[in-house]
Amino acid sequence: MSRIIVDKQIVDCDAPILRANEDGSFPIVPELSEQGLVFVSLPQYLAQKAELTARGDVGVWFAASDEPELLGADAAQLAFIAVEFPAFTDGRGFSIGRLLRERYGFTGQLRAFGDVFKDTLNYLARCGFNAFAVRADKDIEDAVKGIDDFTEFYQSSVGQPQPLFRRR
Repeated sequence: MSRIIVDKQIVDCDAPILRANEDGSFPIVPELSEQGLVFVSLPQYLAQKAELTARGDVGVWFAASDEPELLGADAAQLAFIAVEFPAFTDGRGFSIGRLLRERYGFTGQLRAFGDVFKDTLNYLARCGFNAFAVRADKDIEDAVKGIDDFTEFYQSSVGQPQPLFRRR
């Protein structure tokens, strides 16, 4: 059982991230009774949308190179979306999160996974992320404190649409 941070609380979670098979084919999604929540890739979701939507226990995960507009308005119908951060230097996931929240109306759990650690949590939260799968080599108890590292910001964000100069 792995642990993640959801809404500033550490919780147990075993939701797998299903990746394409070596031959490029989509993996078989386990039955509901075998597994709770399962994340499928955006391409798999788009290809099997009717079947996966009917299940209700499936979330969609975005690779850093995926475009949120491919999911579009369907984002508002989902309860779980995860975004992969393959490397600290790859910031595309921040934009994906913000677009999902602000442009496509996603209101469910938005999870960051991959190269996620304390120093990035505050910025991720400002982009609309509310769940974090912290890197295995980092202390999750320490990482959760990073969400509230800063209390005031000059720029607007998902949680604070007014920049500081407009709030004065």
